Amino acid sequence: MTEPAGYWPPFGLTLTTPHLELRPIRDEEIPAAVEAALSGVHEPGRNPFSNPWTEIPANELGANMAQWYWRCRGSMSPQDWTLLLGIWHKDEFVGCQDIAAKDFTTLKTVTTGSWLRQSVQGRGLGKEMRAAVALYAFDWLGAEVAESEAAIWNQQSLGVSRSLGYELNGVTRAVWGGKAQEVQNVRLTPATFKRPDWNLQVKGHEPTAKYLGIQK
Repeated sequence: MTEPAGYWPPFGLTLTTPHLELRPIRDEEIPAAVEAALSGVHEPGRNPFSNPWTEIPANELGANMAQWYWRCRGSMSPQDWTLLLGIWHKDEFVGCQDIAAKDFTTLKTVTTGSWLRQSVQGRGLGKEMRAAVALYAFDWLGAEVAESEAAIWNQQSLGVSRSLGYELNGVTRAVWGGKAQEVQNVRLTPATFKRPDWNLQVKGHEPTAKYLGIQK
C-alpha cells in the first residue's frame, strides 16, 4: 500500500522541537483534534479568532474542522497554500499551528495562526511552536517576512510575538465573527527574529517544498 506522503507530499513533513512534534493532520487524527478543541481553547465570550470556529455548537464542530482541513489540502497550490500542522506534546494532540502564503515565490512572505487547548497553555508551548514555524519559514523555505495578527486585547498572543522579535505593524479594524475588532498586526524578519537556543529538526522538507513550487 502506498504511504500517504507518496500521493500528498506534505504528509511526510515533520518539525520537531525539544517538547513538540508538528506535522500535517491526517484523517485518522481528526478525532483527536476535535477532542482537543472541545476540551476548551479560550474563556467563554473571549474569542481570539477572526473566524469564531470555537463557538460552533459541539455537535457541529467536528464536521466544521474536518471540512477546513480537507479544504486546505484540496485547494493547495504554489500560488496559495496553507499548511495545517497538528501539535503533539508527549504523544497527545494539543493544538494546531498553521503557516500559509500567497504568491510565495514572489513575495517571500508567510502568515501564521495557531490554537492550543487550555490544559497546556501557560507552559511556553505557544512560543515554541511559533518559533518552529518561523525557523522553518526562514531557514528552510527561504521566507523574508513572517506576519501574524491578534485582537488588540489578546496580550497572551502579542506577548509571544514580542518575545520572538516581531515588530508592531499597524492596527486595523476588521469584522471578526460579525463584530468590529481592533486588530494588531505584527511582522518578523530574519534580522529581528530572536532565535531560540535549540535547533529545529525537519523531515520530509524537499518533497513538500517541491509540491509547493518552492526552490530556495
